[in-house]
Amino acid sequence: MAEQITYGRVYEETAPKDGKRVLVDRIWPRGMRKEDAHLDQWLHHVAPSSELRRWYSHEPSRFTEFRRRYLAEPRDAGHRQAVEHLRDLAAHDKLMLSTATKDMDHSQAAVLAEWLTKKR
Repeated sequence: MAEQITYGRVYEETAPKDGKRVLVDRIWPRGMRKEDAHLDQWLHHVAPSSELRRWYSHEPSRFTEFRRRYLAEPRDAGHRQAVEHLRDLAAHDKLMLSTATKDMDHSQAAVLAEWLTKKR
């Protein structure tokens, strides 16, 4: 099992301690060139659905409900395969869940990191 799962902004400098860097956003980050992202993978299917992302709109007051709805999404077939792949990556290496979101503590990356850690 991996020692840790962390999360951070895709715009931050990379470091060897990051482990595998996986983008967990549905859409590509603005202004980021693919060659500058230094990602190992982009798992857009593990990101919140477009409908949920638009509803949430990164409003901290909606975070509790966003978290509840987002954790229900991986149960559908579209998300399940991506979540299982993410879980497999975490089982073999350190994992950095990357997102373009500015408020990291109220992001899908934070929810995923917590969920993956508890699911072990």
